Amino acid sequence: MEVYLIRHTTPKISKGICYGQTDLEIDDTSFEQELKFVLKNIPNDIEKYFSSPLKRCKQLAEKLNANYSIDERLMELNFGDWENKNWNEIDQSQLNVWMQDFVNVSPPNGENYKNLCWRTESFINEVLETNLQKIAIITHAGNLRSFLSFVLSLPLENSFRIRLDYATVVAVILNENKNFNQLLSIQHFKKYE
Repeated sequence: MEVYLIRHTTPKISKGICYGQTDLEIDDTSFEQELKFVLKNIPNDIEKYFSSPLKRCKQLAEKLNANYSIDERLMELNFGDWENKNWNEIDQSQLNVWMQDFVNVSPPNGENYKNLCWRTESFINEVLETNLQKIAIITHAGNLRSFLSFVLSLPLENSFRIRLDYATVVAVILNENKNFNQLLSIQHFKKYE
């Protein structure tokens, strides 16, 4: 199965704010340019589109194909009590504990990265049971990294070494036999190109 993983476009939020499942609007000033980039980097014969239910993904999904499916498993990491707070305002001792083991440690009232990856793997296994050959998934950086961990059999803690800008398009091959999964390309959006 050919899969196009698409990170949502730039959200409307100040830099330095922790957001995961916060339902943000998109930044209208960059949306059209980012949309053009995504359209240039995905084929026009995609059979099915899937999207996170958060607005920043749905707004892009609607422009790509009005007939898309929402899947809750494609939501970004839940940062719990840290949602919508400036990273500098978060208790540094809690933040340090989380940063040392974000795979297993959850933010207060949030979820850990391993839980997000279980959601991703559940989604992957379900789509692999379909007869679809080419799909697109509009989601978040955390989810894209978990997909790439699955595809490349990377340790989860290493997945954050992968740069994923807004509107990045990642092409992968998913196979029932994980040994045949492949990363085909990563296309990064560059502002003002």
